[in-house]
Amino acid sequence: MLTGMSDVSADRPRIVLDCDPGHDDVIAIVLAAHTTDLLGITTVAGNAPLDRTTYNACVMRDAMHLDTTVHAGAERPLVAEPKFAGYVHGESGLDGAELPVPSHGADSTDAVSFIIDTCRANDDVWLVPIGPLTNIALAIRTAPDLVDRIAGISLMGGGTFGNRTPAAEFNIWADPEAAAAVFACGAKITMAGLDVTHQFMVTQPRIDEVDAVDTPFTTMIADLFRFFRTNYLSRHAEIPGAALHDPLAVLALTHPHLFTGTNRHVTVETHGRHTAGMTVIDRRGMLDRQPSNVYVLEHVDHEAAWSIVLDALTAAGARAAQT
Repeated sequence: MLTGMSDVSADRPRIVLDCDPGHDDVIAIVLAAHTTDLLGITTVAGNAPLDRTTYNACVMRDAMHLDTTVHAGAERPLVAEPKFAGYVHGESGLDGAELPVPSHGADSTDAVSFIIDTCRANDDVWLVPIGPLTNIALAIRTAPDLVDRIAGISLMGGGTFGNRTPAAEFNIWADPEAAAAVFACGAKITMAGLDVTHQFMVTQPRIDEVDAVDTPFTTMIADLFRFFRTNYLSRHAEIPGAALHDPLAVLALTHPHLFTGTNRHVTVETHGRHTAGMTVIDRRGMLDRQPSNVYVLEHVDHEAAWSIVLDALTAAGARAAQT
């Protein structure tokens, strides 16, 4: 039965982070390492091609000296042609900073098997996908028992408006068939869509705070933030910074008190000429509406959330400097 975020434990949840780094994915990795039991990182094509998103995840694994593994996953959507977001993150997926070269690549090239095996071997695992939902859909298709085994899915994607089209947010738009399968799977789902992520911005004062930590790691992050924010400002008519989307899918589990939301029925449009990738959120008060299947986040205490992110970046910088 679907419940609200007040029922999610504030203890360190066990998670698998499925990502496509991406500037905001990097911060989600930092936050996950600081606040969760991070069982592994899986990668998917999205913000950049799979080889690059996997490389970027390995960069972060080594830069933070993480005791976790990286597993490469789907290089293309289930049905559609691959679509990338170089116009946001640069062709590398992490333009804007000089990145260290990772010591080695991914620990495997079978993210789907890793997700299945990890969820079967551990109780109450949260899947935290913050890119296209291809790996998650493939895992559930291959192992339907995961729906009843996992604690739930906390994802970044969707919203009542889009950023790739007027109707569709990038992660859902990039693989709408996978998203439709995940939203319909029956698992407990928490959705951090654009309505809430656009409340959480990387602004110049926040970049200055990261710079002031003054470690090689946080200097790299500040450089990434500068590129990310400048790109957002160049592409939007009125915006104070870059929306830091992905960390909110982690914070929704570790700090649920920062959020408010509502249980809604959500489906994904896969065929609309102008609406493919749209998350159709039923806000009607009709008695005959479909039962809720998603907890839709609507508001975040962005100042408190930023304080937690800054603490995580500071801790990561200190750890990297000591090892």
